[in-house]
Amino acid sequence: MSSKKRILVAPLNWGLGHATRCIPIIHALKKQGFSPIIASDGAALQLLKKEFPELISLELPSYNIEYSKKGKDFKLKLIKGSPRIIKTIKAEKKVVKQLIEQYNISGIISDNRFGVYNKSVPSIFITHQLKVLSGSTTWFSTKLHEKIIKKFNECWVPDQKGKLNLSGELGHVDSTIIKTKYIGPLSRFEKKVLPKKYDLMVLLSGPEPQRSLLETKLLKLLKDYNGTVLFVRGVVEAAITEEKQGLIKIINYLTTNELEQAFNTSDLILSRSGYTTLMDLAKLDKRAFFIPTPGQFEQEYLAERLHKLNIAPCCNQDDFTLEKLNFINDFKGLSNFEYELNYKKLFSLF
Repeated sequence: MSSKKRILVAPLNWGLGHATRCIPIIHALKKQGFSPIIASDGAALQLLKKEFPELISLELPSYNIEYSKKGKDFKLKLIKGSPRIIKTIKAEKKVVKQLIEQYNISGIISDNRFGVYNKSVPSIFITHQLKVLSGSTTWFSTKLHEKIIKKFNECWVPDQKGKLNLSGELGHVDSTIIKTKYIGPLSRFEKKVLPKKYDLMVLLSGPEPQRSLLETKLLKLLKDYNGTVLFVRGVVEAAITEEKQGLIKIINYLTTNELEQAFNTSDLILSRSGYTTLMDLAKLDKRAFFIPTPGQFEQEYLAERLHKLNIAPCCNQDDFTLEKLNFINDFKGLSNFEYELNYKKLFSLF
C-alpha cells in the first residue's frame, strides 16, 4: 500500500463548476505528495475521471437535483425534493464511513456535498456561499447552510477577503461562527497570448432542462451571427462529437487543455454566470456576456453585480437577443486578482 496520505475529494454534481474548480486542488494535492481519491456522481464524476484516469474514482449517492422548466418554480421544486436530498445526505455519511476504512483515507475535501465528512478525519467544506440567497427565505437558507458547514473542521472560500472580490455578499458576511479560510479564486486555466480563432465562444453547463432550453434558443439565434462561433454544449456523458453549422462549430465538451486553448483563442464569451465560470474568466482576463440560470438566485445575483460594476453585461434567458452582445464593448471585462495560494500551508490540516 502507498505511504502517501489519501485525501477524498468530493464535488457536488450540480452543473460542472464544482468538479472543475476541484481540478487545481487535485493537482496541488498530488504535487504536495498526497494521493487524491475522486468521489462524486453523474457528469461531475465522468469529467474528473477523464481528467485524472490514473486516480481511484468512486461513485457517491446522487442528489438528483433538477431544475423546473420555469425558473420561478425552481425553489418550490427544490423544497418538494428536500426529503430525497436529506435521505441522500444520510446515505453519503454511511458510504463515507465505509470508504475511510476501506481506503485508509486521511482527510476529506467536500465541495458542497453536505454528507461527505467524518469526525475521524479532518474534513473541509468548499463553498463561495456563506450567504445563501433564496428570496424571502434567505435568512433561513443561510442559517441552514451554516449549521451544515459547522460539522466540518474548516470552510474554504474560493475568493479574496476584502472589497476586491468576485463573490460579493455571497462569500462575505459580517460575522460567522464557522472557521473560514479565503483561499483566492480557483481556476484550472492559464492565460496565454494566442491568435484569435473564434469571434464568440458559447459555454453551456448546468442541470437539465435549462441547459437544453438555452442550447436550443442560442443555436437558432446564432444562425444569423456574423462571425465564427465555438459552441461547447457541456454534455460530458456523451462522446466527443463535432459538427459544423455554417460558421458554428459545435462540440459536446472539451478537456481542460482544449478548453484553455479555446478560451485563449476566443474574443468574446457567452455563458451562464456560475461562480466557477466567473473565476475562470477572471483568470483569463476575458470579456463576457452572462445569461443566469432562471430561478437560481446565486447566478442572478452574480450576473447583476458584475453588470452594476460595469464588468460584464447580462440579461435573463427570455430576453436575450444577438444585438445584446454589442453591449460587451461598453464594459471593462473581468480581470485576474493575481492571488498566490500556499498549498503546503493549506493542506497542513491533513
